[in-house]
Amino acid sequence: MIRNCFFAVDLGATSGRTILGSFSEGGLELEEVNRFPNHLIEVGGHFYWDIYALYQYVIDGLKLVAGKQDVKIVSIGIDTWGVDFVCVGKDGHLLRQPYAYRDPQTNGAPEALFSRIPRSKVYKLTGIQIMNFNSLFQLDTLRRNHDSALEAADKILFMPDALSYMLTGEMVTEYTIASTAQLVNAQTRRLEPELLKAVGLSEKNFGRFVFPGEKVGVLTEEVQKITGLGAIPVIAVAGHDTGSAVAAVPALDRNFAYLSSGTWSLMGVETDAPVINAETEALNFTNEGGVEGTIRLLKNICGMWLLERCRLNWGDTSYPELISEADACEPFRSLINPDDDCFANPADMEKAITEYCRATGQSVPEKRGQVVRCIFESLALRYRQVLENLRSLSPRPIETLHVIGGGSRNDLLNQFTANAIGIPVVAGPSEATAIGNVMIQAMAAGEATDVAGMRQLINRSIPLKTYQPQDTEAWDAAYIHFKNCVR
Repeated sequence: MIRNCFFAVDLGATSGRTILGSFSEGGLELEEVNRFPNHLIEVGGHFYWDIYALYQYVIDGLKLVAGKQDVKIVSIGIDTWGVDFVCVGKDGHLLRQPYAYRDPQTNGAPEALFSRIPRSKVYKLTGIQIMNFNSLFQLDTLRRNHDSALEAADKILFMPDALSYMLTGEMVTEYTIASTAQLVNAQTRRLEPELLKAVGLSEKNFGRFVFPGEKVGVLTEEVQKITGLGAIPVIAVAGHDTGSAVAAVPALDRNFAYLSSGTWSLMGVETDAPVINAETEALNFTNEGGVEGTIRLLKNICGMWLLERCRLNWGDTSYPELISEADACEPFRSLINPDDDCFANPADMEKAITEYCRATGQSVPEKRGQVVRCIFESLALRYRQVLENLRSLSPRPIETLHVIGGGSRNDLLNQFTANAIGIPVVAGPSEATAIGNVMIQAMAAGEATDVAGMRQLINRSIPLKTYQPQDTEAWDAAYIHFKNCVR
């Protein structure tokens, strides 16, 4: 029996995978095809992504699927992290490997732009939080540095759109990924001409503007020949991985907040319109594009990046072992602000954490388990801080926090989070981004109806775990300490 399957390409900042999604009587079924690393390339004082390696991994996945006799691929969808982009020349060739958002060249970049356009005007137009690596500031930095690739560029393609182009030969600009760039007007949901002009570009420098569910094109003859597949359509899903992940939140009503937990933690709520005011600007909240016309009002929080960077010096120690060590350590011994600039990309993350604790007059972590517990407790308390702000901004009450993504498998952090925020935490699905990717393809193919129906199906199909708050008095006291000791 041949299964109709949707091929999801899900690329994160440290790894990627391709996944087959299909529907059966039991609901949604997922099958991982291939998984691969996504390494930062450091050369000449800069950090780059290897887009050709990522493309080859996608091709490898398609070739593996082509060999399956019982699978028919209905369509392909690609999601990635936000803000980064590729410069394409007039001859259609990529001009160089794309810079990574952690490249140091954009340090201080927002201030350079705000000397020409007021900060408040940029935020009012876009509703996007000011972060030095937003595409707007990357582009302005490249322009000021007379970057050869930008000066020769005919088109700018965001990462998922660049990979779609390599597969189809069609250039598009997908709404949700473009919204992360701080180049989209939050009200019109289109590229903002004034900001484009500020960085020396116009709408002509971007591909056809599309929304989740629209068709990009079909596989080129070259890709068909390489993979052994036919003219399969590529669908613009929510190209920003968080957009796809939030589409897969298994909520049965809208009174929830979500936490997309991975390298980054992204906490927010869904709204029907942008929320742009003096409070959201002061708190640096962002209004990113979502599916079905929704806005993701959220805050970026440094997530498991802290632990991933520490693990570089710890060998092949497993997550369960580290979590067990952390669980055995004294609570609230050391706390950090996960979003402090010193944790953005230090050469030695563990050293950065110990130096932070020393500088703020706290006990310095001496053992690996203490470092891990410091990270988890600090994240949970930071989540509480952001959730308190969200409550005042959300048009609806927040009764549950849905944790999705890889971090949803972290029992200790999930319990800490429930303890800190004082409401139930529902964990799962861990593969939310791939599921949302598949579901948007299914909607485009007419096999799913709307996001609400999708979420009900996911809720029935995927095992979920609920964490109830515990030790709330101790966590309330820790929160006061957190606010007093972090800088």
